[in-house]
Amino acid sequence: MFLSNNFLGIPEAENTLEKSRVVVLPVPYERTVSYGVGTRNGPGAILEASRYVELYDDELDEEVSRVGIHTLPPWLPDRMEPEACVEALAGVVSELLAKPRFVLTLGGEHAIATGPIRAHHARYPGLSILHFDAHGDLRDEYEGDRHSHACAARRFLETGLPSVHVGIRSISREEVDFAKRQGLLIVSNRRLPNMDGWMPEALARLTDEVYVTFDVDFFDGSLVPGTGTPEPGGGTWEQALEILRRVAAEKTIVGADVVEHAPLPGNRAPDFLVAKLCYKLLGYSLFPGKVPGPDSGSG
Repeated sequence: MFLSNNFLGIPEAENTLEKSRVVVLPVPYERTVSYGVGTRNGPGAILEASRYVELYDDELDEEVSRVGIHTLPPWLPDRMEPEACVEALAGVVSELLAKPRFVLTLGGEHAIATGPIRAHHARYPGLSILHFDAHGDLRDEYEGDRHSHACAARRFLETGLPSVHVGIRSISREEVDFAKRQGLLIVSNRRLPNMDGWMPEALARLTDEVYVTFDVDFFDGSLVPGTGTPEPGGGTWEQALEILRRVAAEKTIVGADVVEHAPLPGNRAPDFLVAKLCYKLLGYSLFPGKVPGPDSGSG
């Protein structure tokens, strides 16, 4: 039986909150987008597309959904101001993390990521962040707003957590200067193909417990054209999976968010790609012992 509001369309009766290892939290929040709109429709489109994702992952030889995946109703704060939203969302995720769960938050715009990151930091004091994005998101403020989506990374880095930023291909001088002062590892899109050249440093910087924040504009626009702030070029499907594989094989991915998907009417392929990305991310995170080695050709 398919339930349109459940990730993968799996039956709710068999995937209750109490029984499930994974909780999917849709957050259709959109307030500070500065170009394209529609990220508020992202969670719904991802959930709808996920109904058609094959439950058996042949790469892992595993039906990842067997761990139990519970999907909560879409969440929006009582107050839409960004800081109030972040605080409220952090509280929601903290409650979910009171039990040993993997929380996957679906945005919505990238500004929401700070909430889940704060909650995971409280649960995992030694946390680090792996940030996929086309943009630096390191501005201190944008258009007068310190909580803009363009400041997402700057805000979540105020936690003081180690971080690695991959796929960046649009960044301001202000952000470059900040990154240099902070000693951040920024892996530009140009460097992505030479994974053996930058991955050792990335793994050295990441701690044992990693939170993944994934802005889908990381991908080449031909793969995911519907996003809040599109940028030419970008990462491939295989590059994204290979990065996640290598990190999952060496570290423990403890939580994640996938944000900034803005579905386009009549084009279902990007919705499906993002839905399958979520499932692959869950598989690598929950079954790291089954993750194949570098460049195995899997996926």
